[in-house]
Formats: sequence, C-alpha cells, structure tokens
Amino acid sequence: MFSSSVLSATSQHSTDQSPMSHQSKEQANILVLTTGGTIAGQANNDKELGYHAGQTKGEALINSVPALKNEAHIKVETISQIGSQDMSDAILLKLAQRIKQAENDPSINGIVITHGTDTMEETAFFLNEVVSHQKPVILVGAMRPAGYASADGAANLIDAVKVAASPLAKNRPVMVVMNDTIFAARSVQKMNTTNLEAFQAPNAGPIGIVNSEHIRFYSAPLAHNQASFKLPVKAPFPRVDIIYSHVQMDAALIEDALKRGVKGIILAGVGDGNTSTDALRSLQNAAKRGIIIVRSTRVASGFVNRNVEINDDQNNFVVSEDLNPQKSRILLQILLANNIHSTLEIQKIFSTLY
Repeated sequence: MFSSSVLSATSQHSTDQSPMSHQSKEQANILVLTTGGTIAGQANNDKELGYHAGQTKGEALINSVPALKNEAHIKVETISQIGSQDMSDAILLKLAQRIKQAENDPSINGIVITHGTDTMEETAFFLNEVVSHQKPVILVGAMRPAGYASADGAANLIDAVKVAASPLAKNRPVMVVMNDTIFAARSVQKMNTTNLEAFQAPNAGPIGIVNSEHIRFYSAPLAHNQASFKLPVKAPFPRVDIIYSHVQMDAALIEDALKRGVKGIILAGVGDGNTSTDALRSLQNAAKRGIIIVRSTRVASGFVNRNVEINDDQNNFVVSEDLNPQKSRILLQILLANNIHSTLEIQKIFSTLY
C-alpha cells in the first residue's frame, strides 16, 4: 500500500453516473508520474509573462496540493523535470515502460502524468498506441504556473486524480484532463496559446466532464484496451520530419530533410493537405525513393481526404485523416519502428477511427 494519507473516495460507482456519494469508500492508490511543465512551474507574480517551467520537484508538487489527500493515496515518482518542448523519445519510452509496470502492479489503481501542455497531446497519443492498459492513464497540466492569481494547476491535478480513481475511467483510452473536461488522446489538441480552455477536440468533442460532484462520461468504456503496436525497443525513433506548407514554397526544406536521412515526411499542407507544385514534385520523388509521405493539414480541424486534390494512389502517398501533423508524425514513427513500411497498410492504420 502507498504511504500517503486518507481518502474520501469521490469517484462514481453507479452505471447511471448519478451524483457521487460523500460517504467514505475504499481509497484508490494513484501513481503520479511527474515530467515537469507549467504545472511544476514557478512565477513571481501574474504581472510578468515570463516563468520557469519544471522547477518544482514531484514530491513538492504533490505536497503543494493538500486536497489531494481527500481523493486518493498518492505515490509520486519523478520521470523528468523539463518543459514539454524538450520531451524526447527516451523519456517517452521511460514513461511507457513505467506505465506497463504499474498496469501489472495490483496495488496501483490508476496513473496520472503531470506534463507540460505544449506537447501533451503527442505524449498522450504515443502512450495510447503502445501501452495496453485497463487502469486509467491520465495526463494533466496547467496553462498558468503557481504564483499567478489564476493558476489552474492544483484544480486540474485534483480533477485528474479523481478521474484516475474512478471505476468509470477503466478500459478507456489514455485521457487528458484539463479545465474540468476529459479528452481522448487521439482527438485532443491544444487550440490556444494561453487561455485556460486551451484544450479542445475539434473533430470529436470531449469524452466526459469532471467537477466537485460528478465524473460523467458520454459513452461506455471499451471492452478491452490493447495497445495497437509494440513499444519501440530503443530511442531515438526513426526520423520523421514535419514540413509546413506556405505561399511560394519551394523544395528546399524537403530536399534538406532527405539529406539528413529522414525516413518519413509529414506535410502540414494548406487546406485539404495540398502544397505548391515545386514541393509536390519533390515529395513525389521522395516517395519513389521509399520515403513515406503523409499528407496532413495546417488547418486546426477537419479531415484530409484521399484522392481529392492530389492523386494519392498514383503518388503512393498516405493521408492523415483526422490526425494533425504532430500526431501523424508520432504514429508514423511508431509504425516505422514496428517495421511497417507498406503505404497500403499505413493508410489502413491512419484510417482506423476509434
């Protein structure tokens, strides 16, 4: 059993998701893995825009939110202490391996990962694809650091622990909990630079909500939640670059990526994943050389459609469907690390919606 203090469990147990009882219930054991980010950041006051992410160590972060003891027994481990712009393949592997261990540990009921918001959606998506789990796996962060009058880290962390402790959260995808809202890893995106409601799921919507009285999911859990792919055995993963399309684009960035040994290219295309004639010609040549080309879009919502503006069959291209460029990159890295190189098979995987 974990060594932290006493709980009054606030998760729901009824299938109708009625208001949670305040009667004492058996306490859940939640493993909190800290990686840094704004939720562990420090600022002198909210009149200064600058602050330092990842400054607060894991134990200190948990101790700074005394109300957590009312939600679950907490065990905390530090995985890293970085801003999420410095997230790496090595840290992703470390997180995935620790979650696999926690899944097999009967004393752990759920896992919460504190994470910077800038790349949170990528980490959530990676973990969702490579870690089989029945226990809840929740990522949480903050848009504003401790020291700001409007700091949101403590409230978000309490919500994340509530969800991780809830039986209703079992057998679901990896989730992100921010601003009283529960999102699935595949559909969540950071949509605003600084607002508290920065996280949304423009193509699918949230999968639930959490507040002081309720945890509500909008759909039933999965029958099982197996990983789609094997965890890559080592870091770094195969190199995949994102190339951003723009007015008067030439082939220079694509050619440079090829010189640097790229194995795949994600086009953050205009509109429905399109790009300039020069860039398209370079991508066609790259595909002939065995480089996997995935057409995504720089537009924040919508799907990239196959064989509409560009003949993907003829060019041997893949389209990203609903995945944005950054998640398309993560998925292609996983596939290449699993020795999946057929564009037909890769397209089937990108087209699998869940």
